Amino acid sequence: MDWWAWIAVGAILLGSELAFVDAQFYLVFVGASAFAVGTLQLAGLGMPPWLQWLLFAALAATSMLTFRRRIYEGMRRKLPAMKGGPAGEIVTLPMELPPGETCRLEYRGCSWSAINGGKTAIAAGAKARIERVDGLTLVVHGET
Repeated sequence: MDWWAWIAVGAILLGSELAFVDAQFYLVFVGASAFAVGTLQLAGLGMPPWLQWLLFAALAATSMLTFRRRIYEGMRRKLPAMKGGPAGEIVTLPMELPPGETCRLEYRGCSWSAINGGKTAIAAGAKARIERVDGLTLVVHGET
């Protein structure tokens, strides 16, 4: 196979890895192996086609088995933790909110219903912590 065909196959495989969400990091090693064989052909090694395919298969398998798990896990470990919702965040109440009563408040640019899940009233303008979300209602407790 010509050098440019190996490089094209490598580019397609690397591009495919980028196109698929969470493709498990396999195509990177296969694509890099195709690039390596293409580069060797471009350098003028002049290998017969059977040797090119053998080298490609050996490089792909060896690099994947040797490096994939370490690199993939290292990359995955650095992802930030996903937050499950608004629980724990602080809101400001526009009016006094007695225990068990509801009011409307602004949170992240939207109007929400909020219910006081605590045992004491929360004053107007006071900060309250969101305990949980029940349907479309924020359950809040006064900040101490």
